[in-house]
Amino acid sequence: MASFDKLESKLSWIYLINLIFYIIPLLTVDFAPWQYLSMLAALLLFLGCYFWAYRCSRQTMHWPIAGIVLVAALITPVNPGSIAMFAYAGFFIGFAYSLKRYLLLITMLMGLLVLLDLTLTIHWDLFLVMGIPIVLAVSFLGRAEQAKLHHRRAELQSEDEVKQLATMVERERIGRDLHDILGHTLSSIILKADLAEKLLARQQSEAAQQQLTELSQIARDALAQVRQSVSGYKHQGLTAEVAKLLNRLREAGYTAVLSGEIPQLDNRRETAVILALTELVTNVMRHCKGDQCQLRFARLGNRLIISLDDNGHATELNEGNGIAGLRERLAAIGATLTLQLNNGVAATIELPLQEAA
Repeated sequence: MASFDKLESKLSWIYLINLIFYIIPLLTVDFAPWQYLSMLAALLLFLGCYFWAYRCSRQTMHWPIAGIVLVAALITPVNPGSIAMFAYAGFFIGFAYSLKRYLLLITMLMGLLVLLDLTLTIHWDLFLVMGIPIVLAVSFLGRAEQAKLHHRRAELQSEDEVKQLATMVERERIGRDLHDILGHTLSSIILKADLAEKLLARQQSEAAQQQLTELSQIARDALAQVRQSVSGYKHQGLTAEVAKLLNRLREAGYTAVLSGEIPQLDNRRETAVILALTELVTNVMRHCKGDQCQLRFARLGNRLIISLDDNGHATELNEGNGIAGLRERLAAIGATLTLQLNNGVAATIELPLQEAA
């Protein structure tokens, strides 16, 4: 689904099959030329409002709904098959509004149908008899679509909570490991350094050298243990993580496109690239005002070029602590990050591949 506030548009063309009620009179009744023209114009206006509704959020869907109702009401004296258009209006009303407002608006729509039947010459005796049940039934489908949307939102929110909890657990694990490792190690280093200082003051250089050698070994062992602890960050590989990030963008309403071949990297570089892309995608969803995003992988000689571009029409770049930390993380693997304004923000990661596994 494109967004939590929008309808899924994949089947929008197929749903137009319900316009058969509007098309049948064109094939079975002889109309004057001006009537054919008016019905064609009404159909085009309806289609414009119909697809407009699919692009709208629920908060702004009242505009295309009003347009559909107006077009349907104006064309009803010519073609009572306009009841199909009223049905689409009922669907969007069912989808867009809370129960209380839905009941009010659908009642007003039923009242409009009755008013049209009483005040206009409608050449279909079953306009109300069939029209009201059809509009109500289709509006219930809109309510069902809204319930489906809420259910999917709850599922995704639950997934996000699980991911956040897993991240918190992982951070706590790393914190505990670092505390256990560094607490004892730093105490030993301090003791060794103090002892070496005292030995040097007594001109016992050989003993002091021994203490410094042991201190160096303790520090090296601690560094290895810290790296082992931090490398406990688990992921499913660059390809799988890229797919997850693209899916997050699409769920947030972006048209996300991937181009190029995702390379194989050693675990250290792969982890750094995944964390960098995660940070960049998060920034896009937080700050970008656009609706398109493209992720590209390209190899240029012995360098890997990764670019993430959006169409957010940004006017300035504000690099906070997150970007600063990201540059440091990439620098640790010999990579660089470049940010540019180009009808949005274009982020480019350049990574040497000589040492890639």
